[in-house]
Amino acid sequence: MSRIGSKPITVPDAVDVSLEEDSISVSGPKGELARKIPGGITAALEDDHIVVRRDGEDRKAKALHGLTRALLANMVEGVHEGFSKALLIEGTGYRAQMQGKKLVLTVGFSHPVEMEFADTIEIEVPNQRRIVVRGADKQQVGQVAAEIRAVRPPEPYHGHGIRYDGEHIRRKEGKTAVATT
Repeated sequence: MSRIGSKPITVPDAVDVSLEEDSISVSGPKGELARKIPGGITAALEDDHIVVRRDGEDRKAKALHGLTRALLANMVEGVHEGFSKALLIEGTGYRAQMQGKKLVLTVGFSHPVEMEFADTIEIEVPNQRRIVVRGADKQQVGQVAAEIRAVRPPEPYHGHGIRYDGEHIRRKEGKTAVATT
């Protein structure tokens, strides 16, 4: 029995859930999300809980059971509270700024890098060295943060680049000159 899949998902009062045959849509104060439910998996709304069940006992059905429950729980949490990821910029002259809806990164290239994202994602730059990505969809927030980090990933010798807040960069020792006499 799937330990994750068997847990019911509590639906807060501010969140509305709409179930159809093979899809579910969840709306709340932070937005609206919809997802298709895979075959062999059913979701039901009982009291103030979403209960996910599977039809079979084969390995694929068990895996989809836990996955579907986790994705639905993330949808409910996302429209109610939202998700966020913070990135830090390290390096001399490296900085970020917002120009309208564009994120402009100056990270050591010959030109600034301009990035635009979907309207469902909110990007905040509280200072030149910190970027906060917020949104209702956990996957989309993580994807946008990964795209920003990929512009200039942190390098192991000096640590310059864009990294996640709390990410530890394993540092390497540089070359040392050997004195010959």
